[in-house]
Amino acid sequence: MRIYKMTATFGKLQNETLSLEPGLNIITAQNEWGKSTWCAFLIAMLYGLDTRAKSTKTSLADKERYAPWSGAPMEGRIDLNWNGRDITIERRTRRRVPLGEFSAYETESGLPVEELNAGNCGEVLLGVEQSVFRRAGFIRQADLPLTQDEALRRRLNALVTTGDESGAADRLAENLKSLKNACRYNRTGLLPQAERERETVCGKMEDYDRLDEQCGNLKQRLEELRDWASQLNNHAQALEYASSQENAQRLHQAKENLEQAEVEARALEEDCAVLPPREEAEQKEKELRAFRESWNMVRLEKQRLPQHPEEPQLPPPFTGMRVEDAKRMVRADVLRYTADQRAKAPTVFLILGLAGLAGAMLLMVLKVYIPAAVALAAALAAVIWSLREKGQCRAHQEAFQKKYGCPEPQLWAEPIEAYEEQYSVYQEDLKAYRESDSDVDVRYMMLQKKRDALCGAQEPEMLIDYWQQVLKKWEIYSTACREALRAKTHYDAIASLVHPVEPPAKPDSLTYSEGDTTRLLADCSAEEQRLLSRLGQYQGRMEALGDRAALEKQLTACSQRVARLEDTYAAVSIALETLADARAELQRRFAPRISKRAQAILASMTVGRYHSLTMGEDFSLQAGAGEETTLRDSLWRSDGTMDQLYLALRLAVAEELTPEAPLVLDDALVRFDDDRMAATIQILKEMPKQVILFTCQSREAEAAR
Repeated sequence: MRIYKMTATFGKLQNETLSLEPGLNIITAQNEWGKSTWCAFLIAMLYGLDTRAKSTKTSLADKERYAPWSGAPMEGRIDLNWNGRDITIERRTRRRVPLGEFSAYETESGLPVEELNAGNCGEVLLGVEQSVFRRAGFIRQADLPLTQDEALRRRLNALVTTGDESGAADRLAENLKSLKNACRYNRTGLLPQAERERETVCGKMEDYDRLDEQCGNLKQRLEELRDWASQLNNHAQALEYASSQENAQRLHQAKENLEQAEVEARALEEDCAVLPPREEAEQKEKELRAFRESWNMVRLEKQRLPQHPEEPQLPPPFTGMRVEDAKRMVRADVLRYTADQRAKAPTVFLILGLAGLAGAMLLMVLKVYIPAAVALAAALAAVIWSLREKGQCRAHQEAFQKKYGCPEPQLWAEPIEAYEEQYSVYQEDLKAYRESDSDVDVRYMMLQKKRDALCGAQEPEMLIDYWQQVLKKWEIYSTACREALRAKTHYDAIASLVHPVEPPAKPDSLTYSEGDTTRLLADCSAEEQRLLSRLGQYQGRMEALGDRAALEKQLTACSQRVARLEDTYAAVSIALETLADARAELQRRFAPRISKRAQAILASMTVGRYHSLTMGEDFSLQAGAGEETTLRDSLWRSDGTMDQLYLALRLAVAEELTPEAPLVLDDALVRFDDDRMAATIQILKEMPKQVILFTCQSREAEAAR
């Protein structure tokens, strides 16, 4: 297969085209140009996109990682040549499924290619599964070490050991293994199933014998239980006969009690005939009790009435004054106090007097005596007057403080305000006192009138005692009537119980009470039901198990089947061991064939440095240089040499498994030195297939030129 060109709307690629030539194609581009994206696009176009994969915290699913950056639907096209036919394959997004629509047709005629579909496209075109192509024909620098894969192992093994890829030996081994597993695989298979069936039949026979024995025991227990129930029934008949005799005696005693109760009731009825009716006595007694409660409550309320509230008085200095006069006096004193505080004349005259004294002293010094004397007299007069005025203001302040008890004028009216609040409370208390006293007096007078109407000249307590005596006699009469009725009911109940009872048929030697006997009979009945139920269950289980002769016949057949399956299992095991030995012998040729080709490629790649190479079944490599006498594991080599070892192995595998498929390399030569890189480019140019080398360095293209 050879690719002509690829057109992609995939990840950062937006309707971009990559054209390819036969042989070696070197695409040189800087990092983040899209080299790895083209590689992922080729895999997705050939094998499809796994839309079921989910993103995790450490990795993105391909459907999200390569979603077009432009927001357009994901789609792509590849023009290629396959088996001499020019073919175009296309994949488009369908119903929000990335690359969910597939088509393959001949490029010129447009006729569909029936051999290709969305599921088998890559495997048909390349001849291998996706996992094999990723490990053999798709090489990235990070994935150079070749790891074990079942599909890769199967194809390599079939190719090397049989010369083709039919897989007949594998299918034979799988068939034998399937047959062996069908016989026995751990605890599953026909043989364990037959053994379990034999064990089941044996268990059924054991269960049948155990159930038969238990049924015999249950039947014996039922016979014993029924004999004990017969004795209890005879004892119950004897107890019933004795009880009937006792009931006859109790009936006679009940009749005598009834007659005596009726006599007492008739005597009390005659005594109550001369008394007031019971309803009248109850009404009178009720009214007197209610009156007594109301009378006692009113008297108690009258005793608990509060005292007359005390009228408040104005405190000094307002004692004996009206509120309005006190307020006017406070306002006048406040005005006087304010005027004294605002008076500035005494201060001015004092300053002028002091100034005059200073001037007179100056004139005396200058010996101007007459003006100095006049100025001195005037200054002294001003000072004396100002001091006298200040003394009067101070006297007024002291008088106000003595009068009101504080020097602040804003507090002088507070006693008046407090008095007004107290007086308002006094008025409310006085009103409430008068109202409560009036209500109690009215109710007291009404109850006095009611007392005169109910009791007349008698005391209420005496009348209450009288009516209580009347009610007591009526209650005694009612009690006698109830006793007579109870005696009649008791007599009727006993009479209903008295009926003729036959004596027991057999002598009775048991001493249980009637209750114990009833309980024992109930226990016997319940136990009999339980035994019958268990017997029915056991008999049903025996019927479900089947006939014992049939079980013996089934056991013989199971044993014979187990013997046949054991022979088959042993034969299949021998066949598998023989086939494994044969395959092991053939597989000894597997590693040398691949190793020989990889060794030749490695020798050319390292310019003759490494002359020998061996490969293990897990694709582990050991190599030896020209001067080394022993082979060393790849871990002993440098990173660049390790890349060359595994690249040689991958190229050898690709020649064996994908001879016609393109070889894709993504930065696989990054750690090669210039000489080995140039040798590797020559190897790739000589490969008889299309090679696509993506690289971020220019030296590969220069070496190819």
